[in-house]
Formats: sequence, structure tokens, C-alpha cells
Amino acid sequence: KQAEKAVHQKKEQSKTKCRKARRRHINLVAEFNRRQRKNIWLETHIWHAKRFHMVKKWGYSLGDSPTEKSYRACYRAMTKHCLLQDLSYYCCLELTGKENELLKQLARICSTDTGLTFEEACCLSGRFEGSLNLYQADRYPEDMLGPVTFIWKPRDGSENRQLWIWMHPALKQDILRELKAIFQCSEPEEIYIPEAVATSIQEKKQMDVVLSLGKKRKKEDKEGEEAVPVKKIIGDGTRDPLQSCSWISQTSGIVISDRTMEILRYRLIGPLSHSVLTETLKAASLQTV
Repeated sequence: KQAEKAVHQKKEQSKTKCRKARRRHINLVAEFNRRQRKNIWLETHIWHAKRFHMVKKWGYSLGDSPTEKSYRACYRAMTKHCLLQDLSYYCCLELTGKENELLKQLARICSTDTGLTFEEACCLSGRFEGSLNLYQADRYPEDMLGPVTFIWKPRDGSENRQLWIWMHPALKQDILRELKAIFQCSEPEEIYIPEAVATSIQEKKQMDVVLSLGKKRKKEDKEGEEAVPVKKIIGDGTRDPLQSCSWISQTSGIVISDRTMEILRYRLIGPLSHSVLTETLKAASLQTV
């Protein structure tokens, strides 16, 4: 009986893949997708994970503190060169519609007593970014929602405008709820499923290849079903990937879209910031049809 038991245990043990097999690109993608199901990774996650202590906050995996003493290097970069910070975990809400209707309703959640508003000429033209504090509709100076930054898309001759509002992920749900209320936006009939979540037939074939390599034990989720890794989920950690991320008003035609993790955001600090941008970004040539 002891011999039979030992043979049975050997069969149950799975052989671990060699490092070369684990480091294959297709295996790395599947493993990375599995590890960021609960906490979303930023585009710079791999770079930060090698140099920072990572923490899980607001549905993201973020770099908290460096693993080595790099404070002097950061200070030197800020004062003499250029320091880049990844702020892509900030949430972005996009408002699209007629300019007059947008300004009319947005005036209800801010006040000129606190400084600039969405109607400021320098910000309305799209040349500068503005910042202000938002409040619940018609409740100023009470019931403050939190600080936000915004930028208008420059005019293109049409009466429709686009406005991007950036906020901390801890404030997103409250601000989104208030915007949907003042514009009377309701969810569209069809549920929007991002392309990044939908698994195509080719992806399933790739996953079959991944599972077949090394004959590793099948991964199972909590329900005991076979778990197939998917692409990186777009959105913040508080939103279901199958939940609608676009809302429209039947009366005014205003559309509110959640662009979190679709529009990345970086901050450059230092005297050489403009030089870095000039050398990095190249203007595209105009093509006339």
C-alpha cells in the first residue's frame, strides 16, 4: 500500500517548466495577464516593480517607495535635468456635446468664488489646463466632491466640444454619479464590451499552445472552472470590465465616456522637460487626399 501511495503521489506532482520555457514571450504575456486581474498594472509597471516597493491601492499596483536610496538622484533630475512621473492611474472622464449645454450644467458644480471655472477664456480655448474644486449640484460651499483638472479640445469649427476631466481614483465614482445626474445621462441599451476584454479565437488558440507547453497542471479559479487568461483590462479597478463605460443624455445629447487607462498621463519636472519633449515627439507630415 505504501508503494502504491508513493507511485500515486509522483503522478500527481507536476513538472515545473525550465526557466527558458517560463521566459518565453507567450508564457510571459499569459502570466502577466493573470497577475493583473485584480489590480491593474500601469504601462511602466515592469520598470517600477524592479526598483520600487509596490502597493495595491484603488485597484492598481503602484510604486510606493524605492528599494534603494535614489532621493538625491531624483532631486538632481528635478533641479538640473528632467524627472518623469507616471500618473496614468488618475481617472479621465470625457464629456462630448454642445458647448453651451456643457457650460450651463457644469456651472452648477463649481463656483467663481474659488477661482477659475470651466468658462475661463484661456482654458476654454484649449491652450491651457485648468484646475478647480467640484461640489454637488447647487450645493456650494457645502458638499465638496474634490479637486480636478480639466482641458478642452481646441475648437474645430463645430458647435460640439470635447472636455477631459482628470480626478483621483478615490473621487471618480462620486464625481461620475454627479455628472450623470446633472446631464441626465442613462446607460445605453447595448452594454459596451471593450476589445481588450473580448477574447478572440486566435487568443484561445494561443492559450491552448501555452497550456500544452510543458503539460503544466491546469489553472483553476475559485469556482473550479478552467481559468483562461485574458488581455489587459482597460478601466479602473472599481469598474466591472463588462459594465458600460459610456452614457448619453436623451434630451441634450451629452455623452459621458470613461477613458481611464485609455489616455495615459505623464508629468515631466525639471528645466530640460521641454527639451526632452522636443527630442521625443516628432511632428507628423500632413497628408492631403
